Amino acid sequence: MAGLLLIHGAGGSAETHFGGLTRRIGDRIPCVRGELPEREGLGVDEVVDGFVAADAAGAGTLTVCGYSMGAPLAVRLAVRHPERVDGLVLTAPFAHPDHRMRLGLSLWRGLYESGRHRLLAEHLALTGLGETFLERTAPARLRAMLMLAPAPPAGTPAHLELAGRIDVREDLGRLAVPALVVVTAEDPLVSPARQRALAAAVPDARTVELATGHLPFWEDPEGWADAVEGFLTAAPEDVPTGGRRSGGAR
Repeated sequence: MAGLLLIHGAGGSAETHFGGLTRRIGDRIPCVRGELPEREGLGVDEVVDGFVAADAAGAGTLTVCGYSMGAPLAVRLAVRHPERVDGLVLTAPFAHPDHRMRLGLSLWRGLYESGRHRLLAEHLALTGLGETFLERTAPARLRAMLMLAPAPPAGTPAHLELAGRIDVREDLGRLAVPALVVVTAEDPLVSPARQRALAAAVPDARTVELATGHLPFWEDPEGWADAVEGFLTAAPEDVPTGGRRSGGAR
């Protein structure tokens, strides 16, 4: 089976965003962790070329699983290195930042650089967690989650800077591999409408919707893993590769 390249989102790591998934499938599907660089100013192509260069397997193909900002990076990687990519899984994806996201990124960076990491955790909970999850979570548990939230990585400013300028809108229609778009249907950061529009622009993409906010690995880790694993293990005839679009599965 082809390997799975995991590209995490801003302000996280492959472990914080994909740790649960790799613990579930890592003994059956080889996983390569693509860590975002910590240096600002790198071009998008430099970043995705670095992922390919860091892949120890080298000669094989990969299914690329991108979460949040990892999704547009996965798209760019598939277009730039088509010989290395045999499928895409895009979760909570965006093709470019809109005004709401730019404002959120600016506040995120300001709180990070001020050292007010408890307020940053509250901001990320507000902009990341879905309404259903928040409302069913007891206040004491929510406070504990905020207290135990991992410290933001040192590369956070570089991640946010890259997120603020990435734009792969022109690449979406050029994708020529099976793709799954996991829409986070209660997402306050990347609107579900934008995610569905991205899915519609990807030729023959499948879609699965999760009733979560922007953090499916917290809110519904098993549902997210089911969607990813189902796509990875589907028989070839069950994965659309041209002609009719399938989608809307929940």
